[in-house]
Amino acid sequence: MNFLAAAGVRRLCAMRAVLPCLWRGKYFSSGNEPAENNTVTPMLRHLIYKIKSTGPITVAEYMKEVLTNPAKGYYMNRDMLGEEGDFITSPEISQMFGELLGIWFISEWIAAGKNAAFQLVELGPGKGTLLGDILRVFSQLGSLLKNCDISLHLVEVSQKLSEIQALTLTEEKVPLERNAESPVYMKGVTKSGIPVSWYRDLQDVPKEYSFYLAHEFFDVLPVHKFQKTPHGWREVLVDIDPQVSDKLRFVLAPCATPAEAFIQNDETRDHVEVCPEAGVVIQELSQRISLTGGAALIADYGHDGTKTDTFRGFCGHRLHDVLTAPGTADLTADVDFSYLRRMSQGKVASLGPVEQQTFLRNMGIDVRLKILLDKTDDPSLRQQLLQGYNMLMNPMKMGERFNFLALVPHQRLHGRNHQTNARQSKPSLSPVAGFGELAWQ
Repeated sequence: MNFLAAAGVRRLCAMRAVLPCLWRGKYFSSGNEPAENNTVTPMLRHLIYKIKSTGPITVAEYMKEVLTNPAKGYYMNRDMLGEEGDFITSPEISQMFGELLGIWFISEWIAAGKNAAFQLVELGPGKGTLLGDILRVFSQLGSLLKNCDISLHLVEVSQKLSEIQALTLTEEKVPLERNAESPVYMKGVTKSGIPVSWYRDLQDVPKEYSFYLAHEFFDVLPVHKFQKTPHGWREVLVDIDPQVSDKLRFVLAPCATPAEAFIQNDETRDHVEVCPEAGVVIQELSQRISLTGGAALIADYGHDGTKTDTFRGFCGHRLHDVLTAPGTADLTADVDFSYLRRMSQGKVASLGPVEQQTFLRNMGIDVRLKILLDKTDDPSLRQQLLQGYNMLMNPMKMGERFNFLALVPHQRLHGRNHQTNARQSKPSLSPVAGFGELAWQ
């Protein structure tokens, strides 16, 4: 879709000049930064050459190039997570986050009838820290899961991050199998003996009974940005600044572009961001869950169709102008959960979004914190636990900025099981954990 949109811009707007972008975003500028801040990076040179060759590009194409270009992309050859990177995610803040997500998957597995086997699929697994915490819960509840065959399937485009994930999850006690040409480009076995496979695309993951996890995955997918004008919606494009040859700026397309089709007819905002790739992923997840069962849990910065300009960059844990020194900073946009729900097209039931503080409290984070505090007298460890809890739950930090959305089969809520087998018990009608208080059957 990104390339189609770019082609559409060139086709529909051929021989017409782009319009200077007079609107200014909340998080980013139009590139009017001090000259000393405008480092000419390899990615910037690549983008300037591209724009000179084909004309202004969409924000979606800009994001895709900056983040995942095989040679120069931000995610492709670096470790950007943790204190030494550009941002920290919830799993790096507190073990409680991953532990409670592990409980969520087990709760849903029980509620669905304790299937004889399941795949745990994570989209964009970061360093593997979150999966490590989830697997620790699985090990602690081994007596419950002893008759269940579990396998891990990681969707990761970054070779650097996949290597870090492998080290985190397997410690390479068993040599990894590698095949760069195969859809399953790496295989291994976790420290607890669970088989794990790596893929570049969700489409390549086996279509079997699965639980899916997408934590801070959707917020880095490319978005198209649109501004309402007296002439209708106009897409925001990235162009070369005519005043400074090695700087980029935002402009408005002078006519309609193909991605405008993703804007709702009754849209009332004057600026919107749409993410076709997110829609494709949700449709794939919904199709899989409706056919084979399981569930998906999505956690991300986001809103329910209310925000406008959320496109921003992060470098060294600080906000960063998105057009400055491309390739050196993370780019992100808040997830529109109302769009994700629409894209499920009724194939599955959706719950949420609910704020992170509500979800984690319903999952029992207060009880878990007390247990961990009671187990240690170390002042520094106790302080770390309390600080992590505060970061996750404080409304001014992550408590209200993060949201959770679940996709489950319709029969999960209405008591009709899609399949039965000799090793599967009757499904439960208990509430979906996190979206109501956790209840064990």
